[in-house]
Amino acid sequence: MKLLLVIFLMNLLHQYSGKSLRRDGSSLKSFEDIKNEIAGYTNIAKAIIDLAVHGKAQNRSYDRLAVFADTIGPRLSGSKNLEAAIKYMFSALQKDGLENVHLEPVKVPHWERGEEFAVMLEPRNHSIAILGLGNSIATPPEGITAEVIVVASFDELHKRAQEAKGKIVVYNEPFISYGETVQYRLQGAVEAAKVGAVASLIRSIASFSIHSCPPSNSLPTEESLAVANLSPNVCHNITWTCVLFSPHTGGQSYQPDVPQIPTACITVEDAEMMSRMSLRGTKIVVHLRMGAKTYPDSLSFNTVAEIVGSKYPEQVVLVSGHLDSWDVGQGAMDDGGGAFISWEALSLIKDLGLRPKRTLRLVLWTGEEQGGVGAKQYYQLHKENISNFDIVMESDEGTFKPSGLGFSGSAEARDIVKEIMTLLQPINATDVYDTADGTDIAYWMRDGVPGASLYNDINKYFWFHHSQGDTMTVQDPNQMNLCAAVWTVVSYVIADMEDMLPR
Repeated sequence: MKLLLVIFLMNLLHQYSGKSLRRDGSSLKSFEDIKNEIAGYTNIAKAIIDLAVHGKAQNRSYDRLAVFADTIGPRLSGSKNLEAAIKYMFSALQKDGLENVHLEPVKVPHWERGEEFAVMLEPRNHSIAILGLGNSIATPPEGITAEVIVVASFDELHKRAQEAKGKIVVYNEPFISYGETVQYRLQGAVEAAKVGAVASLIRSIASFSIHSCPPSNSLPTEESLAVANLSPNVCHNITWTCVLFSPHTGGQSYQPDVPQIPTACITVEDAEMMSRMSLRGTKIVVHLRMGAKTYPDSLSFNTVAEIVGSKYPEQVVLVSGHLDSWDVGQGAMDDGGGAFISWEALSLIKDLGLRPKRTLRLVLWTGEEQGGVGAKQYYQLHKENISNFDIVMESDEGTFKPSGLGFSGSAEARDIVKEIMTLLQPINATDVYDTADGTDIAYWMRDGVPGASLYNDINKYFWFHHSQGDTMTVQDPNQMNLCAAVWTVVSYVIADMEDMLPR
């Protein structure tokens, strides 16, 4: 009997040599089979690349973005500009001939910065360019005039807690990386309030500073100066028409049990200057005025379009970028580029007459800058179908020269994605990096859905991030063509392969 069992098992192993077994006994493809399947997409990948980089679609994503950014401008959550942007994209996606174009309602925060300005009164008159941080409260109508304490870290602030009471805390934290340094923007006001400070000014979270004019609402009017009991003559040495350096804005978070204080970002140059002054023992006095207001949440929308799958329409490959931005610059880089190469992926596939087996779904998120508000509500609405989401893809860190993808998923799925990336050898964008990054796809990846993010040269990304410098001038049409090619090849092949990525 044992001999018969051994013979049976040997025959079974021979029959399924090189293949895996499902729990129901049916065979899975071997990795060699999968490699051969992916190799079969070589000509399609070349056609996508040729169309995006050299053909009729060359520069299309850039041109579309330029019209959009120039027409709409910045798109802050809850603003009329964001509302106009969503209407614009809804119409544009319909005109492009995409399927199931629709809007999914989302409640988003509505905050406006209002008038804001700062001026150093001691040891000399000097205008300080500021950008209030999202959700910051306003100063009193007369503003805040207080002495400054400059610190380089939270640790230093806590050690000097007694000195900080009643003062404006200026953080001159060195830029290490965005992920590490952004904690000062997010938590700077809370930590300053804990030690009794009256406001916080945070060195912009930027690796480099750009000469740029501030927004017009950062310049004081005669009325503002009068309310603050400051004579225009006091500021006669200040050039209000154009401050040379531009600060960077972004989100920040208050805590329920901590007093709320006004908070804004200042330029790298001003933070370093005040640090030098402070180290010399010089007394620094600053007048700060901010007119920020927070309104009830507003109605907004995630914008959705599809190419419906030919064989497994219920299964989804999701490509995405966010449509909202901060209220400075044009939001061209963050995240106009990511949103428009995601749209371009569907356009290129449609233009080539391709229809993948699975549904390719474009989602243009709303409220990302406020912590992924639109993405969270989308996840809550669609998570019951999570088993049908093959991969979620987000581009939100620039559309500069691409080198590949960041990927999160199982080892088996990673091997498949690495093989897919070999199809991009003609444009030298074949690398697969550890972990995908994206606020809007994090909910799905946390629950085990494979995720991918565009990996590109971000050496200059934080020069312009959340600043007046985020305009179409930052974008390069040739680099956007390459990014669109990467995004399209990867999303199409995954959507068209016979099997979903393993989890």
